[in-house]
Amino acid sequence: MTPLAACLMLSAFLFCAGLAAALARSNTILVLLGVELMLNAANLNFIAFWRFNPNPDAGTGIVFVLFAIAVAAAEAAVGLALIIAIYRHRQTIKLQEANTLKG
Repeated sequence: MTPLAACLMLSAFLFCAGLAAALARSNTILVLLGVELMLNAANLNFIAFWRFNPNPDAGTGIVFVLFAIAVAAAEAAVGLALIIAIYRHRQTIKLQEANTLKG
């Protein structure tokens, strides 16, 4: 198995684990963790394709990863703010009980 294939298999495993966590859990924090795991799997793909590219000096993979990390940080901040707001109104963080948007 080539190193690129091993990285892609690890990334696919991480993405599937994150997808399973995001779809199967009812706790909003665990769903947010699943989304973060999927974003990290995408970052691993960016790094793997950048590293095993015939021209790895270009640095485009690093730029994509830095941009993805910035997007993930913003997503986590907004997600945690929403979770805190839902908890203040409903006193729970279960997704099944957050089915209306009324305040």
